[in-house]
Amino acid sequence: MKATDLLKKQHTEVEALFKKIEKTENGRVRRQLLDEITTALQGHTTIEEEMFYPAVRGLETQKAEDMVMEALEEHHVVKLVLAELPKVNPEDERFEAKMTVLSELVEHHADEEEQEMFKLAQRLGKDELDALGQRMQQRLEALVRQGREAA
Repeated sequence: MKATDLLKKQHTEVEALFKKIEKTENGRVRRQLLDEITTALQGHTTIEEEMFYPAVRGLETQKAEDMVMEALEEHHVVKLVLAELPKVNPEDERFEAKMTVLSELVEHHADEEEQEMFKLAQRLGKDELDALGQRMQQRLEALVRQGREAA
């Protein structure tokens, strides 16, 4: 699977989790969904930061550099909100507000990647995007295994 297809699939999966959390008021279910969102975003940001963004940066254009720098800053903000959420009661209105902000941040980030960065990444070529996607999938699987072992 091409790297861009893998990332797009992850965007869709996280978006579905956000929709589920919006529809429930049950604190226990919200907490479980938050854990799923956190795990998904941690894996996603890791493979982007370790593998995808360096490949895009390797195109050595100012546009690529600017896009990667902005994406890294967006990741930073997402991580800040994710760090705060476990401290908020899932039945508190602040939880819902923070989830809305997080969802909007992630949606904006995903839209920009899909509309701009992924188009630029096509310059890497199909073979490189396929190979990169395979390496990213392997890294993601390793992260999931590590998470299970730590739990």
